[in-house]
Amino acid sequence: MSHTVIVAGVGMIPFAKPGASEPYNVMGEKAARQALKDAGVDYKAIEQAFVGYVYGDSTCGQRALYPLGMTGIPVLNVNNNCSTGSSALFLARQAVQSGAAECVLALGFEQMQPGAIKAAFPDRPTPFEQFDQVTDELVGHPEIPLALRYFGGAGKAHMDKYGTRLETFAAIRAKASRHAVNNPLALFRKEVSVDDVMAAPMMWEGVMTRLMACPPTCGAAAAVICSEAYAKKHGLNRQVRIAAQAMTTDFSSTFEAHDMMRVVGYDMAREAGRKVYESAGIGPKDIDVVELHDCFAQNELITYESLGLCPEGGAEKFVRDGDNTYGGQVVTNPSGGLLSKGHPLGATGLAQCYELTHQLRGTAEQRQVKDARTALQHNLGLGGACVVTLYQAA
Repeated sequence: MSHTVIVAGVGMIPFAKPGASEPYNVMGEKAARQALKDAGVDYKAIEQAFVGYVYGDSTCGQRALYPLGMTGIPVLNVNNNCSTGSSALFLARQAVQSGAAECVLALGFEQMQPGAIKAAFPDRPTPFEQFDQVTDELVGHPEIPLALRYFGGAGKAHMDKYGTRLETFAAIRAKASRHAVNNPLALFRKEVSVDDVMAAPMMWEGVMTRLMACPPTCGAAAAVICSEAYAKKHGLNRQVRIAAQAMTTDFSSTFEAHDMMRVVGYDMAREAGRKVYESAGIGPKDIDVVELHDCFAQNELITYESLGLCPEGGAEKFVRDGDNTYGGQVVTNPSGGLLSKGHPLGATGLAQCYELTHQLRGTAEQRQVKDARTALQHNLGLGGACVVTLYQAA
């Protein structure tokens, strides 16, 4: 039996730079309390909790939730790289949809360190061994940090294949900053121009400037997920439902296609998007607002195509025509996205949920997308996992 799944409440704290945030457990507790308050339920009503984080010891989820109540419920800790938050959401939705539970909590947080992401356990095999081998073959440049080689390499592949200009990626970053100006929870709220982005220090000559990469960030976000029947019985907000959701992992094409766009998850996103559209009985043209995984401006551009928001090879025109912002085809990352809002790995997927829930409730204030009824979320983690979620307003 399949149950309709409702997002009854959401919570999120302001994102901060590493060293400027509270500890992970405090951030997580605050976001969870906000979600519970927004939903209008007590922690005692939560039957299961799914808690996502990447950098932390085992059972950090319990450490964050125990101050809310030690009720003996299952608390499952989730780590799926940058898609960790949406993986926790996926499990929460699955528990409710299947009838295993009626009211659950999804929580994500991250307390990050400054600088580029690096392995926490260098004394054992890396899960990125195949990714690194293919990237070495296709990209080279061992002097550049790996994340930049992955996504910069994917952007360069798009440039080489379709003639995409570096200024187009700069325009995506500038758009993100314009959106973030209106988001009080975003890390960076200063508007920057295309010229500003182009004038930033070059991290890879002709391929990427510093402002095209998202910053390491600390933060937390949460959501209370319940069945429609439970929400109706207890008088909870039923304005937003999860209409469809899909998670994919890598296909053989990730490595066999010898294409950096595939290495960074193009096929995972395309297949997850296809499943969601098919399940909901809609298409990309029906989407009003999107929160997608713009860890680099290059990945946002590639994702326009993988999610079918524009044709393959059509992303530069999509950006040039303003179809990715207010007044265009679909407002993309009204929160400012990872580029401006920040990217605390475990929290990102639930921060996207927070934004889209407010958009569909009509409570996004200055960021509000007019008449938003259908929203799409895309959250990607290399290694790999991709979660695509479709929300609809009641």
